[in-house]
Amino acid sequence: MTRNDHDIVCLSVRLGAVRENYDICRQLAGPAEVAGVVKADAYGLGMPAIARVLLEARCDTFFVARLSEGVALRPLAPHARIFVLDGATAATASQLIALRLNPVLNSLAQIDAWSAAARERRTALEAAIHLDTGMNRLGLPASELSVLAADAAKRLKAIDVKLVMSHLACADDPNSPMNTVQLERFRAALATLPPAPASLSSSGGIMLGRAFAFDMVRPGIALYGGNPQPKQSNIFKAVAVLSGSILQLRRVDKGECVGYAATYRTERPSTLATVALGYADGLMRAMANRGVGAIAGVRVPVVGRVSMDLVTLDVTDVPVAALAPGAEVEFIGDTVSLEDFAAAAQTASYEVLTSLGTRIARRYIEAP
Repeated sequence: MTRNDHDIVCLSVRLGAVRENYDICRQLAGPAEVAGVVKADAYGLGMPAIARVLLEARCDTFFVARLSEGVALRPLAPHARIFVLDGATAATASQLIALRLNPVLNSLAQIDAWSAAARERRTALEAAIHLDTGMNRLGLPASELSVLAADAAKRLKAIDVKLVMSHLACADDPNSPMNTVQLERFRAALATLPPAPASLSSSGGIMLGRAFAFDMVRPGIALYGGNPQPKQSNIFKAVAVLSGSILQLRRVDKGECVGYAATYRTERPSTLATVALGYADGLMRAMANRGVGAIAGVRVPVVGRVSMDLVTLDVTDVPVAALAPGAEVEFIGDTVSLEDFAAAAQTASYEVLTSLGTRIARRYIEAP
């Protein structure tokens, strides 16, 4: 789909690139199954379109964070297995069961609640068990794992364990000793529990080698074109292209200030472009005097503060033929990478994508 003239701010999503990235994950992790992580509206890119593409690529297992996300995904993927990372409580059990959503059980309390729901219904209920191997976030800590291991036959009798999983804390750094520590802890933990498929790796872990793949991997940012290991070249295809239109051009003399608080002054006679994109759209204020855009393949700096709806660029070095009101400025894409944007915003690519505002028009392109 092409961009409409009235969309002065646009996020183009290359669905073909999502397909290619899924295939790259499959090649790296094979023969492990590759699930699709589509939480947070598929990292801000639109869960309905992304789920369709992944289903076409023969992905039949998905992960979401919230129950509400599972509710939204179920009609889009009626036959898929859907894991809900937040787990289950007595209050959410009925809806999880009704929609065939599998909770990722993060504690003994959640295991007991899900087991009680299964006994009440006199049927085994599917679920995943999450073990904490060192991140100290969600998952059973070592103290609870030992209790579960000692009484697994009873505690898990009514639960059909489809997956035992954990999560790597430092997979973005292949040289971190934490990766090996968690791998060894996960293997040791699995040995104490009844046999079940296992999963340790999300996007970064996929790139650590087959030893980290186990039976399933769970890519998220890799599917959406981010670099899971930023110190290495990105092997994944760019998916998101964020652009805004030039609203106004002006020539200014040397020494003129730009934007609120006059944080930037021109060092030469300059051409400035004011563009329809601001922090209400996800162009973060930290990018003031740090970020870049691109016009006709020429990178241009953000000058002055980012406003709610506007940003100003110094376009003096752009060929005059490429400058006009309505001309498109790329902020994420082929010239300015997602990682470039994130570095300028002093954040991570994950936050960049999930912060892109809802007023930005989404355009879905089937080609890579």
